[in-house]
Amino acid sequence: MSEPTTRDLVTFGQRLRYYRHMRGLTLTELGRRVGRAPSALSALEHGRREPRLSLLRELARALGVTTDQLLDHRPPPDRRAQLEIAIATAAHDPSLAELGLPPLKVSRRVGNDVLEHIVALYDELRRRDAMRTATPEEARQANTQLRRMMRERGNYFPEIERVAAEALAPALPEQGEHPGVLTPDMLRTILASQGFRVRYAEDLPYSVRAIADLRHHRIYVRRQAMGMHTARTIVLQTLGHVLLGHEPPATYYDFLRQRVEANYFAAAVLVPESAAVPFLQAARARRDLAVADLRDRFGVSYEVACHRFTNLATEHLDITCHFVRNDARGIIYKAYENDGLAFPEDPLGAIEGQRMCRQWAGRRVFDAGTPATTYYQFTDTPTGTHFCVAHVDSRRERDFAITLGVPYRQAQWFRGQEAAHRAKSRCPDPSCCRRPPAALARRWEQLAWPSVRAQSHVLATLPPGSFPGVDDTEVYQFLERHAGGSA
Repeated sequence: MSEPTTRDLVTFGQRLRYYRHMRGLTLTELGRRVGRAPSALSALEHGRREPRLSLLRELARALGVTTDQLLDHRPPPDRRAQLEIAIATAAHDPSLAELGLPPLKVSRRVGNDVLEHIVALYDELRRRDAMRTATPEEARQANTQLRRMMRERGNYFPEIERVAAEALAPALPEQGEHPGVLTPDMLRTILASQGFRVRYAEDLPYSVRAIADLRHHRIYVRRQAMGMHTARTIVLQTLGHVLLGHEPPATYYDFLRQRVEANYFAAAVLVPESAAVPFLQAARARRDLAVADLRDRFGVSYEVACHRFTNLATEHLDITCHFVRNDARGIIYKAYENDGLAFPEDPLGAIEGQRMCRQWAGRRVFDAGTPATTYYQFTDTPTGTHFCVAHVDSRRERDFAITLGVPYRQAQWFRGQEAAHRAKSRCPDPSCCRRPPAALARRWEQLAWPSVRAQSHVLATLPPGSFPGVDDTEVYQFLERHAGGSA
């Protein structure tokens, strides 16, 4: 049995007080019935002490209720109890504790309207404290923390695999193998089994990809794709938030973690473990592993297939690997590794926004020929030699390189290793590619003045809301517009 949380104790205390008031008893009168001092019962009612089982039984007997009624963790029986629980729980909130305020004692003479004001102020203080985590520095720290957690787990989450498999089960044929591509009918079956339907809406707020209406059990999405995300993928990501029990994120780390988990869920439905693992194991046995084959087998984007490979490779193929998405300038947008590759990092350990070495496959692929070219390369680095497969994923806004890499000894399992290019990287040594050649620098130093392209996204502020960058007003107005439609 798990240890009771602060909120559990506060909820118990409120129920104890509720039933005591219902019986018209004072603390002294109840104390005489159970042989306890009023101060001891007061500590219980304020959530400062956990009751022993023997005392719990005596209290239930004295109040004419069952122990289950006293221990019920459902919402409190009235609004007054809810407010008092919120105030008592806030006393243990680190963000409020920093203010150094004395504990607030709530007597029966304090009206509910006063408590409503206090709780609203507490909620706003928590919201503003959470907003501070959306600064660039806090965001980089959250990214670093999340990437370390993913590395420790080999980027494999069995609990999400289980939820995805259970969600997919109603859409699978009773006998026979997985059909490969998730069809529209299969998606509708998955959603219907969870009580949801898709509604297409082109007037979604700009800041969101989809909205789940939990009142009417609808998922609103645009018809067109957004980058690597098709409407099908976005619907599954949104359903993932619901099935994984996500609550509004309290910190930026929570926000990023929930996005990773929802993306994982969607990929696990699109490329299910039960079908993908035998497919990859057979390719490994033939020494012919290729992300492109996984993409074609399950009808997903190259990036989704690459992500999914990192989920399954270490757990099922005994292969460590790294993944990176970067643009033609070498700026890293996403990255993961558990194979020892040293990505460029800032002082906080963040990878995103850093520029990769010019010798890495993710940059050299842009000079390799047509965008559809799959580029293979062995790269010697200070931490070892890696075999990399890079592919340019063309988008409307810009092209991105998607790279999967493995240590040299594991290249034997992959297609293309016999035709690989060779390169040597000395980064983070500045003389590798960060510092211009000495002769070139002497010729042009102090004789060049570039007009820098403004990176407007660095300066942009995020609209305040429950989710970073999402305007709650726009979301609620959208749902209000569509609430009257038929299900």
